[in-house]
Amino acid sequence: MPRNATDYEEDFYAWTVEQSRLLRSGELSAVDTANLAEEIESMGRSDRRELKSRLVILVMHLLKWRHQPGARSRSWSATIDEQRLQIEGILAESPSLRPSVAVMLGEAHAIARARAIAETGLADEVFPEAYPFTATDVMSRGLLPGH
Repeated sequence: MPRNATDYEEDFYAWTVEQSRLLRSGELSAVDTANLAEEIESMGRSDRRELKSRLVILVMHLLKWRHQPGARSRSWSATIDEQRLQIEGILAESPSLRPSVAVMLGEAHAIARARAIAETGLADEVFPEAYPFTATDVMSRGLLPGH
């Protein structure tokens, strides 16, 4: 096992510094390619997970906003705005994720619906099983359902 592969297991930060140095200096044969490839893939999965997580939070608050008009608060609208801003930031940095949003919304809705039911104590039937928002609705800043 090359020394830099051992560093990966023992001191991740030192490994990243060394891999960066090797790449910049053109010492490609010394690069720990297996671990480097894994880390690059992991970064992509991380962006995707963060996007989905933020969509879940956003959809949950949109559902609560729509189905609990008496409980609406500035905190909910601030959370909706913040999630939209963060999602826009993720998509600006990784525009290739944009086509995934529509698919992720369906997945996010199922999770968001379950969380909204648990948080609100409202009956399951209150929250639609079918996804009630378009991707445009979800991402339109300032748009609040039923408002």
